[in-house]
Amino acid sequence: MFEISDTQKIGVGLAGFGVFFLFLGVLMLFDKSLLALGNILFIAGLSCVIGLERTFRFFFQRHKVKASIAFFGGIIVVLAGWPIIGMLLETYGFVLLFSGFFPVAVNFIRRVPVLGTILNMPGISRLVDKLAGDTSRTMV
Repeated sequence: MFEISDTQKIGVGLAGFGVFFLFLGVLMLFDKSLLALGNILFIAGLSCVIGLERTFRFFFQRHKVKASIAFFGGIIVVLAGWPIIGMLLETYGFVLLFSGFFPVAVNFIRRVPVLGTILNMPGISRLVDKLAGDTSRTMV
């Protein structure tokens, strides 16, 4: 196993609260204060989990510039007071940034007992395969 530092544990908590506040902000009909708090907590949690330097390198790689601009632009638009437009822009950037992780996440979830059964159902399986892209390259 590998050791998880206290900073990484705090980062997981911050990121979890960030996702919770983002979800709550959407449920409360795009409340801009909850969405802004969720965005800040998510970014802070990600920075604590993987470190400041690796976070900076992740967001500002040459091939991810468009995605990073969309993601951070969406956060700025939410803070400026247009939460629906900002969340759409932020979601677009998030999908572009983290699309490389989707096949790995889908394969992991397929190994979870109850969720794996649901994802392997005939209609859902085809849809999840399209969303995840080529899952053959992530098989172990």
